[in-house]
Amino acid sequence: MAALCEGYTLCGLVPAVNRRSSEIKGIEEERDSDHVIVTDSSRSVTLYKVSDQKPLGSWTVKQGQLLTCAAVFNKQTNEYVAVSDNKVIRIWKEDDIILDKAFKATVSADVQSVHCAHGAEPAVLFQRGAVRLLDSLLSAPQQPVEEVLVQDEAIRWSTSIVTDTQQLVIFTTELKGDHFLYLQRLKPNSVQKYRLEPEGPGLSPLSFWASYRDKNICLLYLYPNGHVYQSLVSVRAPEADDGAQVVSLPRDQLLSLPVGKELLEAASAIFLDDAHIAVVGVPHPSAGPGKDFLCIWNTNFQTLQAAKEMAGKLYGQLWSFSSKLFIPHGKALSVIPFACPRSSLASALGKLKQVKTEESKTSTVVPSWNTILHGEEAAAPKPVEARKTRTTRKMQSSLSLTIDQVQDLIKMASVEEVEKEVQGLLSRQDPNDPQLSLGQLAMALVSRSLADPKFYSSRALTQLVPTRCLSHSVCPDLLPLALEKRDYFLCQLCLLFFHDIPEAVTCACLKAFLSLSDLDAEKLSLEPDSVSFMEMLLSNEHAQTGLQNGFSPTFCEEDRTDAVDNPKAKAKEKKKASPQQTCPVGKHKAALINEILQTAYSEALLLPHLKDFSSDQVVLFLRYLEFLYLRYSTDGSSQTHGYRSPSLNQVMDWVCMLLDAHFTVLVMSPVAIDLLLNLQSFVKSQVRLFSELGKIEGSLQELSKMKMKNDVGQYSIEVMELY
Repeated sequence: MAALCEGYTLCGLVPAVNRRSSEIKGIEEERDSDHVIVTDSSRSVTLYKVSDQKPLGSWTVKQGQLLTCAAVFNKQTNEYVAVSDNKVIRIWKEDDIILDKAFKATVSADVQSVHCAHGAEPAVLFQRGAVRLLDSLLSAPQQPVEEVLVQDEAIRWSTSIVTDTQQLVIFTTELKGDHFLYLQRLKPNSVQKYRLEPEGPGLSPLSFWASYRDKNICLLYLYPNGHVYQSLVSVRAPEADDGAQVVSLPRDQLLSLPVGKELLEAASAIFLDDAHIAVVGVPHPSAGPGKDFLCIWNTNFQTLQAAKEMAGKLYGQLWSFSSKLFIPHGKALSVIPFACPRSSLASALGKLKQVKTEESKTSTVVPSWNTILHGEEAAAPKPVEARKTRTTRKMQSSLSLTIDQVQDLIKMASVEEVEKEVQGLLSRQDPNDPQLSLGQLAMALVSRSLADPKFYSSRALTQLVPTRCLSHSVCPDLLPLALEKRDYFLCQLCLLFFHDIPEAVTCACLKAFLSLSDLDAEKLSLEPDSVSFMEMLLSNEHAQTGLQNGFSPTFCEEDRTDAVDNPKAKAKEKKKASPQQTCPVGKHKAALINEILQTAYSEALLLPHLKDFSSDQVVLFLRYLEFLYLRYSTDGSSQTHGYRSPSLNQVMDWVCMLLDAHFTVLVMSPVAIDLLLNLQSFVKSQVRLFSELGKIEGSLQELSKMKMKNDVGQYSIEVMELY
């Protein structure tokens, strides 16, 4: 059965001038499934790493210029291609900083879009319907371009598909209320025009989507009345006499979506696989009016299999890459992973019973931390008598409460009763069948906790978070509630399992952790691996290590004295201790801070909140980051232990952000002088390392050119002269 997993925010959106559309002009997959390029509706192209929700690069045209089509990535040349002001084609590489200095060429006619499908050569579609391959066009940019469309005919949608033998450009047009489909074949060059069957007066398709399947192009289109149609188009080239004819395109109705009393205004439908489509902007069949959802429908069985309410205004835009859906809504671009396993009729109707290979096994298993974090299978329970097991199951099914009943129970029952029923519900839950309604269960718990100060079920919430059916967007009040109740174990779980926590909430957690006393922190029960990592790190705290990663405490002391110009001050600096070798916080407090370091964030959104920290909090945080850097740099085993822990890059990213946010305050603070000198010495040690590596670069190259003797015997000494 299809499922929508917890989503997260890739980036924020700036409201467009036209409130009916988002600022997103297009999203295209880049070098792999974890990188996408986002083109906004004005002047910028941004490369994102999806798993980290971090921008890796951004390029902007000059003020007064506009990007008029979505940028694409040419995998053949590792270059980006976009069009500005309709006629200027721009091509650049990832290491190009200024877009205006990159290659550009002006063509003779207005460009509609550029398409680059599955590693094929980019194809340029002009507004009047002509198509050119990019290399052919750039060989003579001012070449004349024919007009394929008739007067007043306008392109509404376009895409490109690569089949087994050829590359196709597909686009739809509108002319006086009629809609047409053009299939442009490249190599050899031919075009076929089809007429779409009319749906009704005043009804035009809201969205199109195309895929290649069984040697046919499958065109999916959605109308405002909720009707979803599919048309099959043969990729076979037409006969010579048929090429100029307009053929009526047959269609099959896949779904009739419930739209209520009003027609849809902004909605979209796309193929996920042969049997599933995703639809955004269509009401949920059982939800009230005014709510927009993302839904997955099974077209074979006409059933709704997964749904997720989307906050904020929807713009009818939807993209899918590598089992992830990209949806602009409100002020955010969200990424929602999905799964579409092969369905049977029973599973589509929600009545599939799980087949057990051994019916005599008990059905309740208490998950361990290894099961939650690492996916390890729990040990098999001991078998019991089959008749007794069947009787027990019958009693359990008669006494067990459904999710809806548990939600009603939460409104009035005691904490103990609620925790007992939630535990029973989760023990009956099949881990391979995620239940999105668990989010509603968590929201019910949070709502009552906020309304009734005497009610707070920490145990129930800590059992729900590791199910991976929750996210911050599903239950936005959960993490602030945990902070208010000083439930730091629940905070740690949320930071561990939620991937869409806003930067403001992340900073609120960090403030709370830094303000927590070590004495109170040591009383907390935290995730075992996080504490074990700190115990390992602190056990090696005073170990004597040599030079690693270009760093040693001895060099650090020399760098500190070199940074001081006054001779008297130099003498004082030599008497001072070497850089921070003692952890400034306790191991439990450090374990909580480590979760912050591993949380996804956007630097532009995080910096304003970091500026609200007090100088004492900043200095303490920097001292802890200094300690981590020192341990990582002088002990290579600190990062090869197998525990979940922050990486060296994450530590350095946070150091840079703190310095950016508080540099002036730190320079003026006497308490932070030693800390800044230590950080400066760290940079010098790295510069020294790269300088020394540069000196021996030539020698290393000569070694690689030397020919090794085939027979050197059991023992030999060779003298190699390097010049």
